[in-house]
Amino acid sequence: MESSWFIALVSLCIIFLIRAIFSTKTTTATLPPGPPHIPIITTILWLRKSFSQIEQLLKTLHTKYGPIIALRIGSHTSIFIADHSIAHQALIQNSSVFSDRPKALPTAKISTSNQHNISSASYGPTWRTLRRNLASEMLHPSKLKSFSEIRNWVLETLINRLKSASESDNSVTVVSHFHYAMFCLLVFMYFGERVDDEILGDILRIQRNHLLSISRFNILNFWPRATKILLRKRWQEFLKLRKNQEDVLLPLIRARKQVKESGLNNVNSVVSYVDTLLELELPEEKRKLSEDEIVSLCSEFLSAGTDTTSTALEWIMANLVKHPDVQRRIVAEIRDVMGGDENGEKKEVKEEDLHKFPYLKCVILEGLRRHPPGHFVLPHAVTEDVVLDGYLVPKNGTVNFMVAEMGRDPRVWEDPMEFKPERFLEDETFD
Repeated sequence: MESSWFIALVSLCIIFLIRAIFSTKTTTATLPPGPPHIPIITTILWLRKSFSQIEQLLKTLHTKYGPIIALRIGSHTSIFIADHSIAHQALIQNSSVFSDRPKALPTAKISTSNQHNISSASYGPTWRTLRRNLASEMLHPSKLKSFSEIRNWVLETLINRLKSASESDNSVTVVSHFHYAMFCLLVFMYFGERVDDEILGDILRIQRNHLLSISRFNILNFWPRATKILLRKRWQEFLKLRKNQEDVLLPLIRARKQVKESGLNNVNSVVSYVDTLLELELPEEKRKLSEDEIVSLCSEFLSAGTDTTSTALEWIMANLVKHPDVQRRIVAEIRDVMGGDENGEKKEVKEEDLHKFPYLKCVILEGLRRHPPGHFVLPHAVTEDVVLDGYLVPKNGTVNFMVAEMGRDPRVWEDPMEFKPERFLEDETFD
């Protein structure tokens, strides 16, 4: 009996000793370096800056302090990482710790329906359900085939618009045409049918107004109780933008729901994104999505795919103009694969032929490396205190990864500021 008590006592002592050791190790780690923080003043200064100003300032801070820095914005600590190896440690080696999302700020809570969309939902059953639905019901190769006809129509529309613009103007601003084409495609994928130009224009207008106004409303998130009084008109303007989204999108969502419930679907109609959302059930809350949440998911779907794709295409086209040798090599590759001569191609390039163009793929990869449409990935949050690269990342701290800076790291990329698609031909590990 005495030996049993002795073993139990020794075991408890060992447990407390181990906890004390690990606790000491955790507390000895310090936050990453960063600029000094002045309460209230620093927060206001950060909230008033535009995205381009913040990015330029972060570059300067990384040059001064190193690849991982910490900023205090309000009561929260934000970590910014500009090194690919540290990002790998966080997102791959410690993925379960770094997989959460930050708690939404007051304005974001409204625009995301209290974090009920994929980009803002906390890591858990709701996020997994929303993400799985998008991946399996919309982006799976078998599902994407159902939209092949509309993609052909969008491509034809894009070519006709570019031809018409080139005949009437000395120069063509291609990004607006890319943007229009992608928006048409995504609207069709969301609602499962073409909408007339007037409605399409309304959807485009409300989405653009929302995106272009985001930075203007950042100040509202600082001490909301006060800003709702002192900046009452700006709050009203923000809420008006949200109402405009609902006024334009809800009639289309309800019309689709009515058609679905009546069973009057065309035999050849496709399953749209809104169709899948109307059937979806949230496992934790054991309920279907509200109309407000479907509007938020619609806004996310349209915004995430339109500007990113059109911006990436614009930069790739700009580099093809700047580097005619790259342009000639792409044309030669297409002619070699598809056949053709100086008078034109014998066969039209189809979607199923795209895997036959390795150099074209390298051009796209190099375009995304040199000019990524998003210079930051979506912010992450840690679920517990963790040491990363020798520094403490505190629980609930926000972690941001600067992918644009990683793509320009001279330690990883030779001549990082040059546009060289060939670098991907030499390394077969890229996909």
